[in-house]
Amino acid sequence: MSDPTRRAILDRLRSGGAPVAEIAAGFRMSRPAVSKHLRVLRQARLVREQRSGRQRIYRLEPAPLEGVLKWIESYRVFWQQALMNLKRHLERASGGEGDATPERGAAERPGSAEPTRASERRRGDE
Repeated sequence: MSDPTRRAILDRLRSGGAPVAEIAAGFRMSRPAVSKHLRVLRQARLVREQRSGRQRIYRLEPAPLEGVLKWIESYRVFWQQALMNLKRHLERASGGEGDATPERGAAERPGSAEPTRASERRRGDE
């Protein structure tokens, strides 16, 4: 799933099954290279292979993707909570809602990555 070519193959297979040659026609790589990606997807059980004469038809197997969705969803909840905590912290630090500006907030915080004007002057004097 981390490889963009594999994600593109999965996207292509959402509209229905297709033989390797048809899938490979949509990529700027050799047919054997696409076959290797399909083999990885098949081993991960994200696609299934069906033989039809000499052709191999590949179809999307969506069930394993439900597990991926649940896993990603847990991180979405985590990031929403983390961002809400950051918002509350910034609102308390600024003394009100919506008052914190990135310039003021970052430059005035101790240990900030951005130097304050006083520290800039000191560096200039060195």
